[in-house]
Amino acid sequence: MYTVVVAENSASIREMIAKQLHVHEFTVLTKCGADLIREMQEQRAEMAVLGPSLAHTGFLRELGQRLHQPSIWIPVLLLVSESSEELAIAALKAGVSEYLTFPCRPLELADAARQCLHRGLHRAGRGKQRSAPTSAPNKAPLMIGESRSMQEVKAYLSRVASTDSNILITGETGTGKELAAEFVHRESSRRNRPFITVNCAAIPDSLLESELFGYERGAFTGAQTSRDGKLKTADGGTIFLDEIGDMSASAQAKILRAIDGKEIQRLGGAGISIDVRIIAATNQELETMVRAEKFRKDLYFRLNVARVHLPPLRERKEDIASIVSLYLRDFNNRLSRNVAGLTDAAWECFLAYHWPGNIRELKNLLESVLIHTSSGEISPSDLPRCVREAGDGTCTALEDERKRVLSALVSTNWNKSKAADKLNWSRMTLYRKMAKYQVAEVKG
Repeated sequence: MYTVVVAENSASIREMIAKQLHVHEFTVLTKCGADLIREMQEQRAEMAVLGPSLAHTGFLRELGQRLHQPSIWIPVLLLVSESSEELAIAALKAGVSEYLTFPCRPLELADAARQCLHRGLHRAGRGKQRSAPTSAPNKAPLMIGESRSMQEVKAYLSRVASTDSNILITGETGTGKELAAEFVHRESSRRNRPFITVNCAAIPDSLLESELFGYERGAFTGAQTSRDGKLKTADGGTIFLDEIGDMSASAQAKILRAIDGKEIQRLGGAGISIDVRIIAATNQELETMVRAEKFRKDLYFRLNVARVHLPPLRERKEDIASIVSLYLRDFNNRLSRNVAGLTDAAWECFLAYHWPGNIRELKNLLESVLIHTSSGEISPSDLPRCVREAGDGTCTALEDERKRVLSALVSTNWNKSKAADKLNWSRMTLYRKMAKYQVAEVKG
């Protein structure tokens, strides 16, 4: 949940903005404009929302002088009662991330606020803003990302967590299936009980059953003492069965019996009652495996009660900035480095790359880069060739975007509102692109 400072001189409008943001799970602090900078620093807010009474060039000029200091910069959303070119240019110069005509629908306001946060995290990835907070010690990081697809995933998992249903998580390798499973566990009534992970692909078939179900003393040669299996250890909590598609037929049958009878049987022992929630994950097509009789149909039906698919990183590239920010801070601490972020050129490479290994590949790449680099910023020369070469086409892409901007402006006779509509951008985005590509209006 993000912390947002809402600044507005009118108390009624201030409260209206706060309520609309609160509905969409923002933590809101309401202040008048005079206290804005101090409040942002004291409360360590992620962003600020400025109400219509502050949308004038005098305040924006003063705000820009303060916000241009890297130590206190945060993304700013400006709400205006009427849009004008003068105001848009003043907002751009002040460092405002986006502006929006107010009043507006709550969803529209929330979406604009999230866009500001994404831009702030992008800037953080280049070392100009404080890093995203890391998780508490001994806890896995939260699921990272505020893209629309990840918002939908987290909303669904939150709903499922309140039930006790089994869950099947699908997705490519490295998309964060274990984090999703732990997210469910921490949101559930079982949060104070064990969360146990079993990688079914990493344990040989000959050992998987004893790992899951345990064994009695003397059950086989070398069994000097009795041992609880992972299912018993997870009693009262949650067990996460990763890569369940690699589980042997024998283990599948026993897992099925455990689900149906809420009981497990140690090797060489009697049955033991258990109360465990099962979350399974796979990067394989279980439906195809069922048809090929490589996975039990009845077990598939037991697991596929609640199902969620994690999107690959290439389909949610807007989340890369927050992921980079989190892991940079982590690796800086662990490796005693002081890497501020990525250069613009390196950032373009990251956005152009396909990321076949998803978040895991990104994390491993950052760790490798920080081990080998001694500079304060990551540049393309620090990156593996495959990532570096992915960025080779970005110059062409940027040239194409510049041509699109010029084309839209010329075809609308330099009418900024019509050009922005034609490009499906806000006016603020159009002004930002014009500044980026040094596009100046040509007077006829």
